[in-house]
Amino acid sequence: MPTYRESIEHLIIAAPFDIETGIQLTGRPPTMASSEFLTNKEQGDWAEKVVLAAINENVKEYRAVPYGRAESLAAGDPGFADFYSDYQDELNTLGKKPDILIFRSDDIGATPNLDDAHIVRKAIAAIEVRSSSFLAQKYAEFMQGRTQGAVNECIRIRDEILANSLSALLQDKSPQIHRLITTATADTFKELDFRAPSWSSTEELRKLTEKLKRMKSQIKILHKRDYLSITPKLEDIALVNRWIQHFGIRHYYLQVFFDKAYVIPFKRILTICSEPSNEGTVFSIERDVKNQLKTTIKINVNVGKQILGRIDMPTHRSALKELDRGRLLFYVTFEGGRGYLDPVVFEQDIINDD
Repeated sequence: MPTYRESIEHLIIAAPFDIETGIQLTGRPPTMASSEFLTNKEQGDWAEKVVLAAINENVKEYRAVPYGRAESLAAGDPGFADFYSDYQDELNTLGKKPDILIFRSDDIGATPNLDDAHIVRKAIAAIEVRSSSFLAQKYAEFMQGRTQGAVNECIRIRDEILANSLSALLQDKSPQIHRLITTATADTFKELDFRAPSWSSTEELRKLTEKLKRMKSQIKILHKRDYLSITPKLEDIALVNRWIQHFGIRHYYLQVFFDKAYVIPFKRILTICSEPSNEGTVFSIERDVKNQLKTTIKINVNVGKQILGRIDMPTHRSALKELDRGRLLFYVTFEGGRGYLDPVVFEQDIINDD
């Protein structure tokens, strides 16, 4: 049987997109932080605390320990340039450290030295914590309603066309579109794709054209991504792999929303993305401003397992940071909140994951 290191390496080599495993990060440090950056950092720190507490308060045989960098420096702070340079050196040699390591409680002392590679290798799992500013349940309900509304509208328009003389007219003008809408079901409307016509020589043709255009607009809604996602960048995949090749520890992504959290094995992310038929339904490849226009894989979060079935909403308050030149950055901090761990998912999908 291949080792975990070997399995990950094989999946990355076999991936259908270019993952630059030998990537070396270069570049000058940013000179100024933004309010959005500071808020996102606070939210990420809060999410990590929620996960740590949920594990350590509910599972005594195992212990979650913070591992990734926890410095509070931001661009513009004294010493940030040196911090940034040191962090790039770490990424270029060791790889991207996960946020949390899971140990058997008996394997480590009260304050383990995580700079010691021998101690790090005692970990049985590594977790990368991600946070998202959504209520997952409300998002799912909204998308379900949007999808159902679009399907209902497609069915209504289809029935209007087929119930009168427009059906024969469509059959004459475009037998292909007629066949597509006639055979479509509530489950398959999202698979339809046709060019909306521009027939206009008669009143009947104008009516038919308008109805087909309205149907097409509803089908476009069905084509849109309707799931929340776990979003590793290709660059991050290379850097996570580098760390795995050093330590050989099973790696997981854990996405924290404000009401629940999901976990998915890093190995499963790579497996899903290696199957072309999954693209567009289970994952997508995107480049957006939020991820600095870097190529990002967006995996349907429902592919993972719900590991925190409930999270109590934290309190939040405004804070400010004064920069050297007197500029004030206002941002949001988060306190409190509690995650409720599903011990079965933790045991089966992290501890005993193959």
